Amino acid sequence: MKKLRLILGDQLNYKHSWYSKSEKNTLYFIAEMRQETDYVTHHIQKVVGFFAAMRNFYGHLKDNGHQVIYYEIDSEANKQDLVENLKALIDKHKIEKFEYQLPDEYRLDEQLRIFCEDLNIKSEVFDTEHFYTTRTEMADFYKGKKEMTMEYFYRDMRKKHELLMENSTNPEGGKWNFDKNNRKKWNGKPEIPHEKGFGNDVSKILKQIEKQKIKTIGTIDATSFNWPTSRADSLKVLNYFCDHLLVHFGDYQDALHTQQAFLFHSRLSFSLNTKMLSPQEVVNKVIETYYDRKSDIDISQVEGFVRQILGWREYMRGIYWMKMPAYQNLNKLDNYNKLPDFYWTGKTKMNCLHHAINQSLENAYAHHIQRLMITGNFALLTQIHPDEVDAWYLGIYIDAIEWVEMPNTRGMSQYADGGIVATKPYISSGSYINKMSNYCKACEYDVNDKTGENACPFNSLYWNFLSEKRAHFKNNQRMKMMMSLLEKMKPEILESHITRANAIIQNPDDF
Repeated sequence: MKKLRLILGDQLNYKHSWYSKSEKNTLYFIAEMRQETDYVTHHIQKVVGFFAAMRNFYGHLKDNGHQVIYYEIDSEANKQDLVENLKALIDKHKIEKFEYQLPDEYRLDEQLRIFCEDLNIKSEVFDTEHFYTTRTEMADFYKGKKEMTMEYFYRDMRKKHELLMENSTNPEGGKWNFDKNNRKKWNGKPEIPHEKGFGNDVSKILKQIEKQKIKTIGTIDATSFNWPTSRADSLKVLNYFCDHLLVHFGDYQDALHTQQAFLFHSRLSFSLNTKMLSPQEVVNKVIETYYDRKSDIDISQVEGFVRQILGWREYMRGIYWMKMPAYQNLNKLDNYNKLPDFYWTGKTKMNCLHHAINQSLENAYAHHIQRLMITGNFALLTQIHPDEVDAWYLGIYIDAIEWVEMPNTRGMSQYADGGIVATKPYISSGSYINKMSNYCKACEYDVNDKTGENACPFNSLYWNFLSEKRAHFKNNQRMKMMMSLLEKMKPEILESHITRANAIIQNPDDF
């Protein structure tokens, strides 16, 4: 039986059981397509990174004796649409069975499901063999429970997979969560080793993209591309993180600094989300490093990292498959404003936003606090429509794939799901930004001024937001203290915040 197997651009799992042996009658298919480059405006490094990783994977399969058809973005046979490409290949090669791995994006899952329903040949779907959990495992875990909290899911995962456990019930170090240890501000010490780079030449790919006139954002150095695009390179990044960065990761994972784009972060998310690395091997390597170096690596450094992958990453995926497709349309706070133009240019006088956005445009990267408490915070306080925020986050970051981007953005960052992901909105005035960063020191605005033209815009935006959305938060226990302070605020002070905030919201690109 002649089979056609589809491999999507985020299914580059070198260890998948499909590839354990080469089969004479099995044909693999990988394609770069306008369908995927054009559904949002992507960062040029994201498009290049995916194409480069896909091409390296294609080479790996060929070297291991597999039959592979690969369409580059400008291939003559490429119809630029997944279904049309598959139909043509099935006819041309007289395929008798079509096989694919479960997509991680709902739109692709639906596209392939409908395609298979109309096929007149056999079809079969396989697991990607990547995640700790199945699509429905988290839904099963919370079945019958009144509310979902990531912490309890995370603890269950630790027990189930016997990770950082002293025994079957007690966590390593006596606590499940060391989050309170993960909030130090970085002021130049300890020294941060330079990130593991590669300097790959991607000029050919870039020229093909430009010739096809694919719309992108951001910048790229085509002769020195700095992201891992193969499993071998990804393993180098993992080993580098464990050898040089893990020792201080937890302490400074929430820190922000103008001179450091990556701090002690691993830069593994692109390798993970394309499946060049598995979460199991990453977590196991980090824990193994901890046990080998207990004398200089504290449990808080390791637990903070494991929580992000074993806990938060799997939790986001569980939310996505529990709540789609309705989730993509949620706008519980009724926010309808347009995203400011400076999100695409970085041209703003607010130094925290200027820095975080320019870093994103230059590197296709920002760590979770920059995304949550700078760009996401401002978008929520200025009441931007979550569709616009989703599209920006999905496009600008090299690691952004909808299953992980949308719950983090629409859920945690924008609270558009009304509390499914987060128990409260992640918002702050300028004081939090000043506490965790050096951004405020070089800003045109004064973080210590509460009102007035010289005051940090976040200060008035914060109180205006609470005032406007008070009906949404009046029964939220985690917002009780702030709502109480709002009610006690002198009317004239609140009015000054509202006036200033409205000026910012109406003309955000002037600030």
